[in-house]
Amino acid sequence: MTTKQLYDLGDIPPLGEVPEKMHAFVVRQDRFGEPTKSWQREVIDTPKIGPKDVLVYVMATGINYNNVWAGLGFPVDVIKDRQKKGEPEDFHAGGSDASGIVWAVGEDVDDVKIGEEVVVHSGWWEPEDPWVLSGKDPMLATSVRIWGYQTNYGSYCQFARAQSHQIKKKPAHLTWEEAGCYMLCASTAYRQLMGWAPHTVEKGDVVLVWGAAGGLGALALQIVSALGGKAVAVISDEDKRQFCLDKGAVGVINRKDFDHWGPMPDTASPEYKAWMGGVRSFGKAIWEAVGERKNPKIVFEHPGESTLPTSGFVCETGGMVVICAGTTGYNITMDLRYHWMMQKRLQGSHLANDVQAEAVNELVLAGKVDPCLSGTFSFDEIGHAHQLMHDNKHPYGNMACLVNATEKGKGAS
Repeated sequence: MTTKQLYDLGDIPPLGEVPEKMHAFVVRQDRFGEPTKSWQREVIDTPKIGPKDVLVYVMATGINYNNVWAGLGFPVDVIKDRQKKGEPEDFHAGGSDASGIVWAVGEDVDDVKIGEEVVVHSGWWEPEDPWVLSGKDPMLATSVRIWGYQTNYGSYCQFARAQSHQIKKKPAHLTWEEAGCYMLCASTAYRQLMGWAPHTVEKGDVVLVWGAAGGLGALALQIVSALGGKAVAVISDEDKRQFCLDKGAVGVINRKDFDHWGPMPDTASPEYKAWMGGVRSFGKAIWEAVGERKNPKIVFEHPGESTLPTSGFVCETGGMVVICAGTTGYNITMDLRYHWMMQKRLQGSHLANDVQAEAVNELVLAGKVDPCLSGTFSFDEIGHAHQLMHDNKHPYGNMACLVNATEKGKGAS
């Protein structure tokens, strides 16, 4: 039987048959810019897989801000960056969250089977990296990359190429779109909360969660709650309050009730006293949210520049501020006196390793963490979904786009 060259989305080939061509959403350098311009649907060659790779027939994909950046070509031109490493493609076929079916496996893959329904986590590294082979945390390896952002052929493809260790079991109770939208944010949040011993969430620990109604924050609230902690949500819109309470927050603070955000004033300036008054008022709001005078053992950070001075102050003595991004800027100010005298920790965190991705997926499998799917779009709306994110007009939680699952609500048993 001759293999068909190209299948329509949702027109399922015989299991294991890999067509020569596939549908994908792609960025090219001559159209870098806003997402509706940069992300365009094309037909491209289906990627070949290596000995330790897996080809996934993508049912649905999540939408993440990293591919807003990829479309802008800023702060990194990911196409140029890969070409410097010797990769020949002159396009970026992105996507860092996927649900789907294992369609083909490399010759050295023995832990993943064709036909399995799976999700994909976004931690990618060179299989022969000496650091990884020595048994150390792969996330600290020099070869680590974000799958579908720093690598090609991600989840905006009809067939995505991943490494076999990235493959995790799809929760049977979730639809394809629910399963396709959570793993990047969930595993990133889990590493922040559980990856930096001894600063891990234990029963009764207070955890302050910034941006709690976003995809990352909403998953952090649930993880904290599932592990027995007390999550305090920070929001910027009162409409988000009930959403955060529903996701496990013990209390909610609206940051717009305070006006001391931004870089910390010079400690010798007259403005410092007023700024410190705002910080102390914010700290009292945390106590009110918790119902006792208890400071956060962990502050779950990602805004960065505008909030880190406050995070560093309100963090408990001996506690940790853990940060995975800088959505308000990268230049930070802190009053170091409160940092060293109270022996606090400022920890950077990025993505997650296989063990952490597996652990958070177990929480989802057990129904303790919900993917927080808030909007589902069609394959042809991938550019539109990124534009909503670029313009900060996206709904709370996480967005998904259907790929080969052409109807909403399918995939749950």
